[in-house]
Amino acid sequence: MLKEFKEFAMKGNLIDIAVGFVMGAAFKEVVTAFTGGIISPLIGMIFDSDFKALKYKLKDGTLNDAGEMAGEVFLEYGVFLTNVIDFIIVAFVMFMVVKGVNKMKKEEEPAPEAPAGPSQEDLLAEIRDLLKK
Repeated sequence: MLKEFKEFAMKGNLIDIAVGFVMGAAFKEVVTAFTGGIISPLIGMIFDSDFKALKYKLKDGTLNDAGEMAGEVFLEYGVFLTNVIDFIIVAFVMFMVVKGVNKMKKEEEPAPEAPAGPSQEDLLAEIRDLLKK
C-alpha cells in the first residue's frame, strides 16, 4: 500500500498540480497586496475614504458596561468590492497565461491526405472484370 501511494504521489500530474496550487496561492497574495496597497487607495481617493472601510450600518448598537458599542451590524461592501477587484485581476492574468500557453503550443500539422488512388467504384469494377475472366 505504501508503494502504491508513493507511485501515486510521484506522478507528474500530481506534482504539477501541487506546484500550480502553491504558485497560485503566492500569486493571490501579490494581487491582494497590489489591490490593497495601490488600487484601494486610488479608489478611496474618489470616495474620500478608505475603500476597505466602506460600510453601511444596518443596526445600531448599545453601550456595554465597558463603554464600548456592542451589537452593531454593518454591511461591509468595501471589502467585498476589493475582493471582486482581486478576482478580476487574477482571472485576467490567468486568461493571459492560458492564451500565451496556447500560442506557444506547436500547431498540430494536419493529417496528410490519403494518396490519390482508384476510387471505390473503380476497384469494384476491376474486381468484377477479374471475376468474369
